[in-house]
Amino acid sequence: MTLLALNKPFGTICQFSAHPTRPTLAECIDLPDVYPAGRLDADSEGLLLLTDDGRLQARIAEPERKLPKTYWAQVEGEYDDTALARLRAGLDLGDFVTLPCEARVIAEPTQLWERHPPIRYRASIPTHWLEIKLVEGKNRQVRRMTAAVGKPTLRLVRVAIGPVDIFSLNLGPGQWCELPQQILTLSGQRSRRSPR
Repeated sequence: MTLLALNKPFGTICQFSAHPTRPTLAECIDLPDVYPAGRLDADSEGLLLLTDDGRLQARIAEPERKLPKTYWAQVEGEYDDTALARLRAGLDLGDFVTLPCEARVIAEPTQLWERHPPIRYRASIPTHWLEIKLVEGKNRQVRRMTAAVGKPTLRLVRVAIGPVDIFSLNLGPGQWCELPQQILTLSGQRSRRSPR
């Protein structure tokens, strides 16, 4: 069984087959028969796990498995206690209601890599960073959640899946490494270097 961790670059599509306008996972990983366990949309960055084992793929991706995914989101607007409480409680997004999640404000991360292209800076519009931890992973869910509380996401980075932490792996955008399969059965979470 193979388990890989990849730091998916901004703009890369979560597929191996060729795309007419976007780079794909094939430009980062040249191993056969591995597939993403869950997805990140093209405009999101960060940790993506891949495996050649269907049961492990399901364990990582399915909400019933309760494997938390941790995201750092740069959002538009001032900090707002009410918006944070709404994120935590679960939101009706029209086609589904999100499960309750963990959400908190964090300082601007200093350990993140530069994004290419960078986020457009606008002096008149303040931003802040949120850490959001959830067990779901529906299409563009974090972006839809922050938009629903009036805080559109400008940059979204997945920094951890369960105990696997992108900073402890020291992976730059487009880099990957092989992981021991038992890493996902470890009890407890590795500590992340969260900004304070």
